[in-house]
Amino acid sequence: MKFVVAAATAALLVASPATAEGDIEAGEKGFKKCKACHTIVNPDGDVLYKGGKTGPNLYGVVGRVIGSEDFKYGAGLLEANKAGAVWTEEALAAYVVDPKAWLGDNGYATKSKMSFKLKKGGEDVVAYLASLAPAVETEAEEKSE
Repeated sequence: MKFVVAAATAALLVASPATAEGDIEAGEKGFKKCKACHTIVNPDGDVLYKGGKTGPNLYGVVGRVIGSEDFKYGAGLLEANKAGAVWTEEALAAYVVDPKAWLGDNGYATKSKMSFKLKKGGEDVVAYLASLAPAVETEAEEKSE
């Protein structure tokens, strides 16, 4: 019976779009570099990962409009917010590697409060963050309902 449950869980994880590009376990370890500034707290107030408050709460960040969390963002993310840009897994993984470069490459002001650059493992950290929040519906899924 344990094997059936483990196999079903593994199949769900492999099929999940949130984990398509990164390794959740590696991402949880990699998030230790982020916890100095970021925490992960769900809407019920449950602390999923205790961290700092220098940066915004990262619960549900994948699929969220950029710069929409209650936080004082830099000019670049405020511009992205006004444009209605959304954090995709790919965008967030690229942003954590070099925030200023990502902002500039996407036509936003390169002013960012995030000075830290995650040299490797961005896809893993994003997969970990995505695993903690409800799955994000795509536009195609929303239209089919």
